[in-house]
Amino acid sequence: MDGPDYFVGVAQQALWILALACAPILIPALIVGLVLGMVQAATSVNEATLTFVPKLIVVGICLALFGSAILMLLVDFTQDIFARIPELMR
Repeated sequence: MDGPDYFVGVAQQALWILALACAPILIPALIVGLVLGMVQAATSVNEATLTFVPKLIVVGICLALFGSAILMLLVDFTQDIFARIPELMR
């Protein structure tokens, strides 16, 4: 392990894990927001709760569906980081 390169690799891996953890929640919320925004523009109905409630429901459904997979991804990454600690002390 050579110092800075190792930590840059860990930071890169952490950012990738973060992207994988956020994507199943953010992408459906983005799509719902875009579709509802187009509907609001077409109908000239400008109500903030009209977009908030469906997005909240979609995020809740996505958390229910993908929450365990996201949690396992984060747990595996954390265990990997903790397993590397003794190697760093050498």
